[in-house]
Parts: sequence; structure tokens; C-alpha cells
Amino acid sequence: MTTGVKRISLGIQGGGAFGAFGWGVLDRLLQEERLEIGAISGTSAGAVNAAVLADGYARGGGREGARAALQRFWRGLSAAASMVSPVRPSPFDWATGGGTLATSPGYQLMQLLAGVLAPPASPLSMNPMQPLLATLIDFERVRSCEEIDLFIPATNIRSGKGRVFRREELDARMIAASACLPYVFAPVVIDGEAYWDGSFVGNPSLSPLVDNGPADIVIIQNNPIARPGLPMTMSDIQSRTSEIAFNISFVREVSAIRHLGALVDAEESNVVHAAGVRLHLISGNEELQQLDLSSKFNTEWPFLLHLHDLGVATAERWLDEHADYVGKMSTMDPVPVHDAERLTGT
Repeated sequence: MTTGVKRISLGIQGGGAFGAFGWGVLDRLLQEERLEIGAISGTSAGAVNAAVLADGYARGGGREGARAALQRFWRGLSAAASMVSPVRPSPFDWATGGGTLATSPGYQLMQLLAGVLAPPASPLSMNPMQPLLATLIDFERVRSCEEIDLFIPATNIRSGKGRVFRREELDARMIAASACLPYVFAPVVIDGEAYWDGSFVGNPSLSPLVDNGPADIVIIQNNPIARPGLPMTMSDIQSRTSEIAFNISFVREVSAIRHLGALVDAEESNVVHAAGVRLHLISGNEELQQLDLSSKFNTEWPFLLHLHDLGVATAERWLDEHADYVGKMSTMDPVPVHDAERLTGT
């Protein structure tokens, strides 16, 4: 490590296709030689980004290997979805812009079946993520990436508790579990237990970073807390319900660190960690909250590339304003977390 390099931990949120915003942020941070990533806690799409980054970084790949792996994954995801996914924008969606899928027949069918058939009864509930992840990510390389610790939360359906998977044990099942939306996909079974999306217990989960990572935690926020309008369809209500639920744990963890200097363990709720850390936030919420709720399922390459570019620009602004303070003080702007409605303009 060269003189002046500051080590950071990353907390990466989920958010479906909005994970491409996180890809953009990571793409820019990996080019920043003043910073070095020591640990990552990632949930759902954030877990995917974390695993892909480690895959590329391992065995001498370093920063450029990680950047190439992230681009390769998101291109591969878009290409695979274009061949097999029924969830595609309609001509009216394309004309409307903004990544919407509001009039996509495949999206409407998925939401309809989710409302009447519980996975795995729904014919669309077969989880395509697990085989796709196994194809696009070399998990042997992920497990060998000793430079970066990974922490991936999932939610145990039976107990309601979180389980945090570590880098040394990671495989495609665990990333798929962290990204398993309960109204879309059948649960992922690991060691005899069934799991849903990790966002219920941590989006991202910060407690593993408090004990195991560098003291500066940079959170990549791409799951909107507030939105300017009300959901008007059942599919939008379902999506907004999940969005709110997935932010509750995040807001509480940030509040606990900022105001109490302590944090409840992600797996054992009777264990409390002293949290003497510095928090930083790279937030795309002001722009992402303007996008239609359905756009979180949009894997068209032009839309993903738009989100990536937004992430790069947002990270660039954050570096210009805050990078010099890393290692010295927290720079977290509380507005996108605690007063996000102020960003909606309503």
C-alpha cells in the first residue's frame, strides 16, 4: 500500500437493476488510487456487485481486473435477460423513457401471478439468478480474494433472523439467497434452511463492517427512501411496499451508529457492537426516485449503462467534496437517509 492511501469499507445496497448505479460508483472508486477497499457488505444487487468485484480483483487482477469483471457481468446479465426474460419494455415504454416497464406485458404478468400464486407455484418463480451467477462469476476466485473481506446477508424465513455469509464460503446459492424477492422467486435453500432477500435484515448490513473492516464505511445508496408520488397500480404498491421495508433496517442502523455509537448484530439480536466508525454516503436517491418503480426490473443495456454513468458522476462529485476527509471525520449527509422527502421537490 502506497503512502497516503486510505482504507475503506463499502456497504452496497440492493435495488434490482438500480444495482447498475452501484456498478458505476464502484467503477469510479476502483480508479481512485487514494482509496483502497478492505471489506464489503453487500445485499441483493449489492451482493452481486461485491462478488463480481472480488472475482475480478483476485489472483493479481487488482483494480482493473475488478472493473473489467463488473462490466462483463452487467453486459452478460443484460444479454441473458434479452434472450430468456419475458419482462421487456413495450414500444410505449420505450417512447415514454425513464426505464419504465409500466406497459410491459411480461412485467404485468409477473406481478399478476405474484398476487395469486405463491412461489414456487407460479411458472415465473423459477429463480434464474443462481445458474446465471454460477455462469458469470468464478466463485473459486471470489473465495480466494484475500485482499477484500465480503459479508453477504440473507433472511432466514423460518426464524426471521439474518444470516451473514462470508467470502470464504460464498457460492452462487448464497448470492441468489441475498437477492431473492419473496413475491417473485421461490426461496433459496442452504443447509436445510430457506432464505429470502437479505434486505429485510440489512440493506446493507453494517454490523459486520464495524467489527471486521476499516473504520471508514462508505455506503452506496441506490434504494430510494422517499418518492414524489403515490403508487397507483397493484404492482407499484407491491414494489413500493418492498422498497419501504428494505429501507427500515438501513435507516435504523445508520441512526444507531450516528446517535448511539453502537449497533445490534446482524445475526444475534441480543449482541451489541460498539460502533466507533466514520460514515460516508454516496447517494443517487435524488435522481433514482424519479424513475418508475417498474424500472428496477429493466435490464436493457442502454438503461443499465445510463444508471452506470449516473453512478460514476455521483461518485466523482463525492470524491471531489469528501475524499480528503476520509480517515479524519464522518462526511455523511443525513438528508438522503433521514429527510429524504426534501429531495422529492414536493
